[in-house]
Amino acid sequence: MRKLLNTLYVTTPEAYLSKDGLNVVVSVDKEELFRIPIMNLESIVTFGYIGASPGLMKLCMDNNVSLSFMTTQGRFICRMQGSTRGNVLLRKKQYSLTDDTTVSLHLSKLFITGKIFNTRCILQRYIRDNGPDQDVETVIKQLDWRKKQVLRVESIDILRGEEGYAANNYYDVFDHLILNQKEDFPFNGRNRQPPKDEVNAMLSFVYTLIANDVVAALESVGLDPYVGFMHTLRPGRISLALDMMEELRAYLGDRLVLSMINRRQITKKDFIKQSDESVIMTDDCRKEMLNTWQKRKKEMIEHPYLKEKIPIGLLPYAQAMLMARYLREDLDDYPVFLMR
Repeated sequence: MRKLLNTLYVTTPEAYLSKDGLNVVVSVDKEELFRIPIMNLESIVTFGYIGASPGLMKLCMDNNVSLSFMTTQGRFICRMQGSTRGNVLLRKKQYSLTDDTTVSLHLSKLFITGKIFNTRCILQRYIRDNGPDQDVETVIKQLDWRKKQVLRVESIDILRGEEGYAANNYYDVFDHLILNQKEDFPFNGRNRQPPKDEVNAMLSFVYTLIANDVVAALESVGLDPYVGFMHTLRPGRISLALDMMEELRAYLGDRLVLSMINRRQITKKDFIKQSDESVIMTDDCRKEMLNTWQKRKKEMIEHPYLKEKIPIGLLPYAQAMLMARYLREDLDDYPVFLMR
């Protein structure tokens, strides 16, 4: 298993990135604030950037360090990468299988079954830790039924519909999982672009972080993150990454958001209401989320299929590696990630 390297998150809007030898240098108004050797990094993600020097970009590309640019609120702008890596035969196999409706439907069922299983697991843990809750228990039963329906569907369009129903069921009781600061963090369902409340702002932000990590993981094993099996192909859309992050959203994203609210790491004052009724995070809120995200990625778990202890941050890589093995026919099936 590969080593978990660092991701450098640059949250200062006025920051400029440059290189000095084999070091990444972060400066504001030409005053150096921070530097780190490129060999210690796996990726760089900047928020509200002023820019990056061509030399820094080349340094990243030469060392296989991805460089992503986001808005200050975490919406993706662009991502730079060097020469395409990986086995061209693997990508050729990937492209051919995406045109195979049987394989695409099978993998799509696995992605969504994993997503439903993991959201159900989060609700079950809530019941276990906090006692009976009729609304949540009803949704658990609904998710059980949806999971069985997913395994029976005969087209991806119907599967997408079942996935949508399951997501709505889950989000209908998501506010029950907010145990502290309930009045300050109301949640009435998932919304985005732009998020209309604090919880949705946090969810959108952390989902963007997960997507970025899944893209990097897929590229590292030689797969094309833009060619998927369930999400439709569109120019610039990371379809395979969106497919594979379905099984990881609840475990990596939802748990982080709920934990930060319930532990009062984030409060109402960390958000700003805009004139269009959207909600954005303050710089301090974003930094706190990134710090917690980085700490979370260093926690160790035993991978349910590999039976190895790995940092949580390597979950996207582990799943990407297993997908590559499946496409190469080294595995009989793709072992979707299921929470314990």
